Amino acid sequence: MRQPVELAKSYRLLNHGPTVLVTSAHGGKQNVMAAAWAMPLDFAPAKMLVIIDKKTATRGLIEASGEFALNIPSRAMAEATLKVGSVSGADVDKFAAVGLTTFASSQIGAPLIEGCLGWLECKVIPEPHNQQAYDMFIGEVVAAHADPRVFNGGHWQHDEGVPRSIHYIAGGSFFETGDIFEIKSER
Repeated sequence: MRQPVELAKSYRLLNHGPTVLVTSAHGGKQNVMAAAWAMPLDFAPAKMLVIIDKKTATRGLIEASGEFALNIPSRAMAEATLKVGSVSGADVDKFAAVGLTTFASSQIGAPLIEGCLGWLECKVIPEPHNQQAYDMFIGEVVAAHADPRVFNGGHWQHDEGVPRSIHYIAGGSFFETGDIFEIKSER
């Protein structure tokens, strides 16, 4: 189940720092990799930043296509997330090897992954120096979608039993987003 997310609020899908699955495609090839270093960069237009190492198959596809998608997995996808982050797409079809099902994105050629909590379709904003020196890719969000059970009205839902995003620590360890609490401003 998916619903569109207003682009001006799409940054909220990544504002809490979840691990993402980066998908890419070009010339009949596609790939997926896990990335712990992804973040919102701006609201209008919405922009995201992700670090993509020069040695990855995903990097070549992104450079060739000028597009990528950020898919936000839940705890149910943690094992698949670890697996796609541990092998090269140059050696294996990671979608098939891990059993990930995809569907077509609405604005770009990269596939989106079923079962995720949210999806951000991005077009690369070329920044050659940052890409080469720091492996940093900036993408303008051209479409955003979310599972309405978990992200609705521009906000994450934290009802009991609702899937939550995951955050990679290291060495195969993740944590799941916890309970939300609010501090009221006196303004």
